[in-house]
Amino acid sequence: MPNKTIYVSEDDLALFQRAQELSGGNLSQAISAALRRYIEMEEGRQEGYDEIIVEIGLQGVGRKQRFSGVLLGEWGRTTGSRVEMFRVYRSRKGKFVLHVDRSPDWTDGSDSDNWLSWRTLLGLGDSSWGFVQGESTLEVVDSFQDLRGKVPDEFYELIADLAERPAVEDLDI
Repeated sequence: MPNKTIYVSEDDLALFQRAQELSGGNLSQAISAALRRYIEMEEGRQEGYDEIIVEIGLQGVGRKQRFSGVLLGEWGRTTGSRVEMFRVYRSRKGKFVLHVDRSPDWTDGSDSDNWLSWRTLLGLGDSSWGFVQGESTLEVVDSFQDLRGKVPDEFYELIADLAERPAVEDLDI
């Protein structure tokens, strides 16, 4: 097996020691894993992709997922007593990622024209709201056409042209 000598400055010695502890004593494995991740992220960044981190699941108890992608667009709408936010990304591997964030459902049992209800809705007053937990979902599809019916039609038409464009367009100016 080939060897590679790495010289570590005294200032970075504690960093390397901690990495060795976390890797179970195999510093070479830790360095290789870190370099793989660094190369993947840096190549993606140079191609115009960002590291995207989204929360999925129920609000407050969900988990985070991370991928490399570019945001094609976002669209918000209200449906009854909920707000929905749709975000569509193109992943570095050419798939399309749909992240939908749904707010908690709310009711306050009063007339919506009531001035105090609107003050409460805007966060300016007290409330005895009944909440239904909000949630976020993530779905990965192979083609842009697979998003039809999963996002509002107006949003689909708006971003259809962006689906085939490169993440970064190099201008020769």
